[in-house]
Amino acid sequence: MFPKKCSEYAILAIIPLAVWNIVVNILLYFPNGDTTYAANNQLTNYVWYFQGICFGGIMMIMIATVLLLVDFYKCCISGCSGKKRFNIHFPKLGSMTFATLGVLFSAYTLIISALGIAQGPYCRTTNGWEYPFITNAGGYLADSTLWSQCLEPSNVVQWNLILFSIQIVLSTFQVIICFCKMICDLKYAFCGTHRILTQVW
Repeated sequence: MFPKKCSEYAILAIIPLAVWNIVVNILLYFPNGDTTYAANNQLTNYVWYFQGICFGGIMMIMIATVLLLVDFYKCCISGCSGKKRFNIHFPKLGSMTFATLGVLFSAYTLIISALGIAQGPYCRTTNGWEYPFITNAGGYLADSTLWSQCLEPSNVVQWNLILFSIQIVLSTFQVIICFCKMICDLKYAFCGTHRILTQVW
């Protein structure tokens, strides 16, 4: 388990991971840089789940931003002499909730990417447009000679395999970071780890 401070600073890593998730997901729409297949809906159905753009990307950036604001939030109201100071403590239940959402969103990206690899690409074969590897439960990965069945887009098996694998790695790191954050926040949930310094007359 990460120490408390390490888990907080590790949240910063979620932002570049999320940006790369968005970039990789966008690349999946354009095999070999060709926009024709996206326009004709000739892509594997798992690229339309927006796992990298929405859940592993935009939502994770929002969650990381909220977690950073919560962890490093300090409020101090300057006052005059004669004012009385007191501290208000806030448990980290809210932070733990967002960390849990981070685990769920990144796990969704991981699962969809893994399913995309297991199913294989949607491509044109001698029988027309189809999923040629959908019945062998990912067995095509161990036999690269089968990849030539996909005539169009060219090298689509490698394209999908590399990009979906990158998404799996990125989202795995996000899951680990958010899970460690969630555990740390659970540990300190009732310890009053957030303190707001206020002053009253």
